[in-house]
Amino acid sequence: MDSSVPVYDSLDKIYNSSALAKEGERYNELIAAFESTHGRKAEFIVRAPGRVNLIGEHVDYCGFGVLPMAIERDVVIVGASTADDSKVRLSNSNHQKYATREFEYEGKEKVVTIDATKLEWTNYFKCGYKGILEKFQLDQPRGLFLVVDGNVPAGGGLSSSAAFVCASALAVVTANQLTISKTELTEIAISAERNVGVNSGGMDQSASVLSEKDYALHVEFVPNLHTHLVPLPKTTPKLVFVIANTLITVDKFVTAPRHYNLRVVETHLAALYLAKALHLPPVDTLREVFDLYYKDSPLSEVDRFADLLSKATELFPKDNTNNNGYTLQEVADMLETSKEDIQDRYMTRFPIETDYFRILHRTKHVLSEAARVIEFINTCASADDSVLTQLGDLMNASQISCAEQFDCSCPEIKQMCEIASKYGAYGSRLTGAGWGGCTVHLITEDKVPALIKALKDEYYRKMYPDISEKVLEDAIVLTQPCCGAGVFTGF
Repeated sequence: MDSSVPVYDSLDKIYNSSALAKEGERYNELIAAFESTHGRKAEFIVRAPGRVNLIGEHVDYCGFGVLPMAIERDVVIVGASTADDSKVRLSNSNHQKYATREFEYEGKEKVVTIDATKLEWTNYFKCGYKGILEKFQLDQPRGLFLVVDGNVPAGGGLSSSAAFVCASALAVVTANQLTISKTELTEIAISAERNVGVNSGGMDQSASVLSEKDYALHVEFVPNLHTHLVPLPKTTPKLVFVIANTLITVDKFVTAPRHYNLRVVETHLAALYLAKALHLPPVDTLREVFDLYYKDSPLSEVDRFADLLSKATELFPKDNTNNNGYTLQEVADMLETSKEDIQDRYMTRFPIETDYFRILHRTKHVLSEAARVIEFINTCASADDSVLTQLGDLMNASQISCAEQFDCSCPEIKQMCEIASKYGAYGSRLTGAGWGGCTVHLITEDKVPALIKALKDEYYRKMYPDISEKVLEDAIVLTQPCCGAGVFTGF
């Protein structure tokens, strides 16, 4: 049975003990800021966390499952409501950067206007607001007084936008005294974020809402979105994750034609060829190849991946480009179609820039990475003394595959992973799309201070000599698996 969104009466039910003092101070400051800004008492507080993907990179759009967890960094919204009007008054704790806004409810059909062409911070709130009110069709939703505070680093691949949309939707639910399940909140948040042009597969919102303290979350997309909790090993000293941002950013709109968009097309072409070579009907994803070919197989899931990987290596023809991949003409010949057909079907809607399609390389990454997700989950269930080493080995193998087979790493990610390994991390890898952004490192609590010092001294201060303490604080996130979205009543 689907459970309702949890209500917490104390912060220790949300955050780990090491974060309690800081979070208590933060909540008190937010309540004071709310009363100062809006001239009334706070009536409710909601929060939704960011997330980090522990393993399973670039496999979601191929149909395979991923393993994120919620992090302690989150978006907190303090609010009060009124029956006098339906106006929304939205303030941000960082008011110097994010201006205070007001907007009116525009009726059941429209709810609110969202201009996705503008980079406006309140658009993410409007997404959650619109999603809830479209579902519940209230004649007159309550007017809102709100203060928003977020400490999920923006643009680092930790899903700050999904956390904001989930928290916003929950604020509207709470203010209007509506009843909603965690699954309903997740589904609304997934579709709502599309109002700002983000076509999400659902991992980010699922992790933000459905996660539990001390658990990772296995998110699967076939035959439909579903999740199950994966308990992480209890070790002494305690395992923790350090997330470190390389501070290397890429303009997704500029690089997508040769990075993300290209990878989506390459994996799709890989599925088409592999299905043809295995005498299967035409398919869209490597997951469909996997499911069709092993429909009645007695092999275990991990063994199926190994078998399909072996077959792919045998079946793909040798390229003539010194391992650079296949030309468009060669791909067309492999699929027994024309270059124009491939361009029309796969390279027109989203622009693609490449001389070669590294289809076999992408297949090797996707199948081995999908297998690593299953192996990671299975290893978490073992009571073996070497469990951290085994999990770390899987993370390290993921990073190597991302770098060598999927070409989505960069020198700065490699440097960070090497520093972390030297200072006690069991496993290190990129997290998020790659080409910059964040890294995640599995380590034990006792080794964290040395690792963080090393990252600051050997990476950040060398790469960015003028870096401020504020940027450094945002760049390194120490976290344990946190609980998902909830309402806080302990004030």
